[in-house]
Amino acid sequence: MVLPAAVSLYTAVAFAQAGPAGAPRGTLFIVGGGTQPPALVEEFVQRAGGRGRAKIVVFAQASASGERSGEAKARDLQALGAEARALWIDRRQADLDSVVRLLDGVTGIWFGGGDQNRLTAVLRGTKVEQAIRARYLHGAVVGGTSAGAAVISTPMITGEELGARRDTTEAWTRVARGSVQVDSGFALLTTAVVDQHFLRRKRHNRLLSLVLADAPYLGVGIDEGTALIVEPDGLWRIAGASAALVVDARDAQRTDASAPVLGAAGVRLHLLPAGATFDPRTGRVTLR
Repeated sequence: MVLPAAVSLYTAVAFAQAGPAGAPRGTLFIVGGGTQPPALVEEFVQRAGGRGRAKIVVFAQASASGERSGEAKARDLQALGAEARALWIDRRQADLDSVVRLLDGVTGIWFGGGDQNRLTAVLRGTKVEQAIRARYLHGAVVGGTSAGAAVISTPMITGEELGARRDTTEAWTRVARGSVQVDSGFALLTTAVVDQHFLRRKRHNRLLSLVLADAPYLGVGIDEGTALIVEPDGLWRIAGASAALVVDARDAQRTDASAPVLGAAGVRLHLLPAGATFDPRTGRVTLR
């Protein structure tokens, strides 16, 4: 995996915007897609301030039917006592100060599913994206599902496979360097790459191909109906119906870029069900 120059520059800017170490920040609520258990949705609202206090904005531009699905999501959140609205905007509107002001005081931001490339095409590099980052750094919870999960990390998996496939009806039948196309997401998480629908769609080869080949050498595959919650102190917590697989190759022995076949030794894998935690700073895992 080699990010284009423009992506690398964007990541550098994102780091600069993130503020000094130890500065206040919010929570990431990254869902692997599929149907979300009601308790998971309720926890998102609670982390946004709870009934009567949560003020949530929904961005559903990842889906062609997002104008409708975004409104439906906003209604679901309203039923839990949140003040919620869907912002169906295009890229031009995402740079309007009048639209940016709609995020004033927001305590929660939600990205819907679909195609992550559609969502980044609308928001990435705009004033609205800057406002989203600002709300996160001031304590808001930022979450999303499926494509809305992918956009949270940089590198961001685009969903496209590179190189020749064995069969056009199959995808990621190998673990290979340079087989996963990536782009910059919103860089709210830059120390790991996120994959979604993970166990359900058997995406192990895709995540391994990316994590073993290049930095940050840490990835997490989140299953459907399951959330990876990144606490303000950086601790990872798993909630929901299934599990998340952490692939940690930071201390592994890895083949270099000239090797014809990708390989590694000493990779650590952690399968984490609901209630488990992972500290990416120390590699320590706790199981409930």
